[in-house]
Amino acid sequence: MAAGKTLQKMRKNQMGWRIEELQAVAEENFVEWRRPGRGGSHVIFSAPGVREIVSVPAKRPIKPIYIRQFLALIDAVGGIRTRESDDQSKS
Repeated sequence: MAAGKTLQKMRKNQMGWRIEELQAVAEENFVEWRRPGRGGSHVIFSAPGVREIVSVPAKRPIKPIYIRQFLALIDAVGGIRTRESDDQSKS
């Protein structure tokens, strides 16, 4: 499934997502992820220029609060990328 469609579905329903799906959406949206240590129990999502980081437990089920935080991070990255492209088109 394309990450764009996954993102739309994630916005409609925050239940039942797997960490691999979040990682795929993150990669499509220029969000970095890492698993600290030696395969720790959480996956950390972050993006350059965005202060917030999101730490999501890798076990299932992922609670809706983590999905909402993840979506907010995706939206913040989208806002930064929009501003950057606007700035470039003005120069």
